[in-house]
Amino acid sequence: MEPREKAALLPETPGVYLFKDAGGTVLYVGKARNLRSRVRSYFLESRWADAKTGSLAREIADMETILVGNEREALALEHNLIKQYRPKFNVVLRDDKTYPYIKFTAAEKYPRVYFTRRIKKDGSLYFGPYFPSSLARRILHFVHKRFMVPSCTVDLSRSHPRPCLQYYIKRCLGPCVTGLTTDDRYAEAARDVRLFLEGRRHDLIKSLEERMGAAAEKEHFEQAASYRDLLRTLEDIEERQRIASAQGDDTDVLAYYAEPPLVAANLFHLRGGRVVDRREFYCEDLEEFDAQEFVPSLLKQLYLEAEYLPKAIHVFADFEDRELLEETLTERAGHKVEIFTPQRGSKRAFLDLVENNAKHSFEQRFRVLKPSSKAIGEALQNALNLADEPKRIESFDISHIQGTDTVASMVVWENGRMKKSDYRKFIIRGEDGRGEDGGSAQLPRLNDDFASMREAVTRRYRRVLEEKKELPGLILIDGGIGQLHAAAQALESLQVINQPMASIAKREEILYVYGQEDEPVVLDRHSPVLHLIQQIRDETHRFAVSFHRQRRGKRQTETALKDIPGVGARTAQKLLKEFGSVANVQRAGVEKLSQLVTRKSAEKILEHLGSVSKE
Repeated sequence: MEPREKAALLPETPGVYLFKDAGGTVLYVGKARNLRSRVRSYFLESRWADAKTGSLAREIADMETILVGNEREALALEHNLIKQYRPKFNVVLRDDKTYPYIKFTAAEKYPRVYFTRRIKKDGSLYFGPYFPSSLARRILHFVHKRFMVPSCTVDLSRSHPRPCLQYYIKRCLGPCVTGLTTDDRYAEAARDVRLFLEGRRHDLIKSLEERMGAAAEKEHFEQAASYRDLLRTLEDIEERQRIASAQGDDTDVLAYYAEPPLVAANLFHLRGGRVVDRREFYCEDLEEFDAQEFVPSLLKQLYLEAEYLPKAIHVFADFEDRELLEETLTERAGHKVEIFTPQRGSKRAFLDLVENNAKHSFEQRFRVLKPSSKAIGEALQNALNLADEPKRIESFDISHIQGTDTVASMVVWENGRMKKSDYRKFIIRGEDGRGEDGGSAQLPRLNDDFASMREAVTRRYRRVLEEKKELPGLILIDGGIGQLHAAAQALESLQVINQPMASIAKREEILYVYGQEDEPVVLDRHSPVLHLIQQIRDETHRFAVSFHRQRRGKRQTETALKDIPGVGARTAQKLLKEFGSVANVQRAGVEKLSQLVTRKSAEKILEHLGSVSKE
């Protein structure tokens, strides 16, 4: 049965419809209060004047419908199906920066806290979202400093020989090393952190007061003083929050700028009457821009699964499902959520300001304007979920041909540019320090790249430690998870722990962050962060390949002359120094060669190289 005929038989009830092409791929997902009426409208030739509807209708080969009880259920199901299928005719925006949260690993023996932008069902507790993202990082800094609960990737299921820097600067209790803390002491700190993040500050303050009094009675005055200082800080935080909450309602303001097929949107978060953060969204394949579809699509993506909902949302254009979306969001939030379209006054002026920012985002993204080194550093920190903004990146790659002439390269990016004076080359010697031929830089065939990466990283950072130099903000590995883990093993052998590391897979352009491998980072192809990492990776690869070719060419050249009977290493070196290459030796002729070697040797050399026949 043709799709047009199927549409005529649909019930006049709420539901969701999926249009599919001849191969069964979902082209479009939509919802309707009246399925029959809505779906039949796509096959009216009068609507085909709209480019998007016409293109969609011509590709529809089949359809599927799902009946639901009411429009709210249809709204939720439509959102989930769009997420699942990502149909090409639906508006699906890309977002380089999701909401910031703090993750508390409650299921671990020694719970830790992390900055994250992804919520997973992994037994951890998530707190947030925080606006701006710097607030979440400031809270983590406070947790490290006051409670000494870390954010690290160290394996705490086993003991390590020594702690990392965080222990020595008193920002971690040191559960990674036996004897530095006790299970009870760490559990107490973890409970305090959880109370603090849950907002149960009154309970936390009461508990700290009791502990401060107990410490004073036992004349543990230093411990009592630390509890006192923490109490004062918590009371100050409590007072600041009361002031902020009295300053105004929470509002989100959304605006966009479009030059189809490209669109950029900005979302500003106002909390307590102040702008605290903004997010940017992009769409690259929107053939026809329709605000009536674009605005609700973006609002659904933003708020139907959001942990926190504001009381008001300001948008540029009204749309058909506004009241339904308001009801759905109000039910989820537990308080009234209203969607407005301001027409005049200060609210309209602010909406225009957000639109100007959206236009600027469009220019930055699609006109290829170079962002500042500060902006790119912050974006890199957010994208890779790093604790600190990396000021210096050291990147490694391996180059060889079937395991021979194996070399490694290290290039350096520092403060926004490549620092060529710090580039390093490594001739890979193998696990025993020699190649298979006693020094020609060959490696066993098994796990070549992994062993080579371990050797290069070990040699580099052993020297850094010996010279007491600072480790980089990020180590970047050219390769996948295997190479990343090989580098991590090298650092662990040097007792370097909690060092930020990431790798980039060559073809898929997927980023793996050490300690977060189960959450690979996939960046949009226009992302400045991806462009930076690709630039560093490509420079590392170029440097490795050029060094490999140099080594291989030198070995082949020396071998070509050394294989000639009567020509030793010293003679070969003398000829190459004089003529520069084997090819020039071949062209030199007997007379010129006779000036360096005997005439008989010159004739042998030319005969062996096949350049000329005997004169």
